This record gives sequence, C-alpha cells and structure tokens, in this order.
Amino acid sequence: MLRMKDKIALVFGAGSVGPGWGNGNATAVAYAREGATVVCVDVNLDAAQATLAIILAEGGKGLALAADVTKAAEITAVVDRTLEDFHRIDVLHNNVGINLPGGAADATEDSFKRVMDVNLTSAFLTCKTVLPVMEKQGKGAIINISSLAAIRWTGYPYVSYYASKAALTHFTRAIAIEFAGKGIRANSILPGLMDTPHVQKQISGYHGSPAEMKAKRDALSPMKRQGDGWDVAWASVFLASDEAKFINGVELPIDGGMHVTVAGSLPS
Repeated sequence: MLRMKDKIALVFGAGSVGPGWGNGNATAVAYAREGATVVCVDVNLDAAQATLAIILAEGGKGLALAADVTKAAEITAVVDRTLEDFHRIDVLHNNVGINLPGGAADATEDSFKRVMDVNLTSAFLTCKTVLPVMEKQGKGAIINISSLAAIRWTGYPYVSYYASKAALTHFTRAIAIEFAGKGIRANSILPGLMDTPHVQKQISGYHGSPAEMKAKRDALSPMKRQGDGWDVAWASVFLASDEAKFINGVELPIDGGMHVTVAGSLPS
C-alpha cells in the first residue's frame, strides 16, 4: 500500500543487539517497505548500517548514523544531517531502551540514573530537537516505544525500568496534547512479552537456557506465545501513517491481551 510514501522517518535504536529481528530494525525495514526514506540511528554504527543494508537491498532509501541518545549534541548532529539530506522529518521513532536488574531496595543509584537517562531523557532530547522541525512543517508523528511494564508488574525486579517506562508513557501523553493543535501526533506502543534479540540478551539469566526462557514466557501469554519485532513494527507503521491521522495520545499494548490479565508469577 506504500502507507509511508514520501515520508522521512528518523528511527533511534534502529539496530539489533544480535542476530534476528528486534523492534528497532524490524520497524525501520517496515517503514522502508511502506515507502519511507529511513534514517537508521544506533549507538552502534555497524548495527545501524546492517539495518540500512537490508533496506537498500530491497530497493529502499535511507541513511545510517551513530549517536548516543543521552547526549544532546549527538542528537542535534543527527537531526541536522537528516535535514541537510532530506529537508524534513515526518516521523520520529524512539526505540532505544535498556533494563538493569534491581528492586527498590537493592538497585544502585547509578543503575537507576542510567536507565532513566537511556529510557526517558533520551526521548526528551530527541523530541526537544525534532518538535521545532515538525512545528515548522505543520505536521509530524512521534512514536515512543514504552512497555507493558509502564502499567503492569511483569514479574521481574527492574524498578528503574518500570519507573522509566511509566514516565515515558505520560511524557508522550503530554506531548500529544501540547502539540495536537500544531498537526503533531504522539503515541506510545507498549510491547508485552516479546521474543527479540534484546530480550534474549537481557533476561536469559532468569530462566536458564534460551529454550527454557521461551517456554516459560510463552506459557505466561494469554495466546501461549510471545510477540516479535514485526508485531511492534506493523503497529508503528499504522500509527505513523495518515491512516492514524486522528489517533493521538494513546498507549497501544502489543501483548496478546496480557494487559487485561493479572501479572504472571515471578521468574524461577
């Protein structure tokens, strides 16, 4: 359908931390498949270039850049380069996120601050830089990848992750209302139990082998399976497209229905 035809999409966190499809690289490729020119940004330039290579091999267009999203100067450099090459930014997609272990009594101050910086401050910095561009255009869409952890206990003692994602979700609501009259929409996506390279790397220690982890997480899902990066990607395409032109300030769970259940048991 080419729902993203002629749009310029700026995707922060467009690489993958390992083989396979994560939320970031799947979304960047999905945007391109729907006609967008995609600026793929990652702290790891090789990862950004790997995503761009897929896009180019399929006949798409884009650019790969490196940036640490906790540093305003690096974000500004990315935005300036995007405008220099493509003259506008239609979609800002914030996919960057980390989780570090620790509950409210045992997380370190440094780990808490680090997670808040990467998961929340980064979105503030990218939005602060891109929103003036979208205001001048009179149009734009912002998609922030939050988490089901923003609204539910998910079974893991990651207090900083819960706090940062809850804040990101409400931050997105605030943007949605503040800029609604200027043609800018902002929405959050809340992935639930996902089978992605990031999850496999971050939490495999809680479950033993990768196969054990998959089996236990599949069992917790109402659909008895986890989602994947493409579930997030196609939801992102919809929210970024003009099909969603009257959708603003929502939190869209991508979780197989888990948000309407009670939390599963702790990992064992």
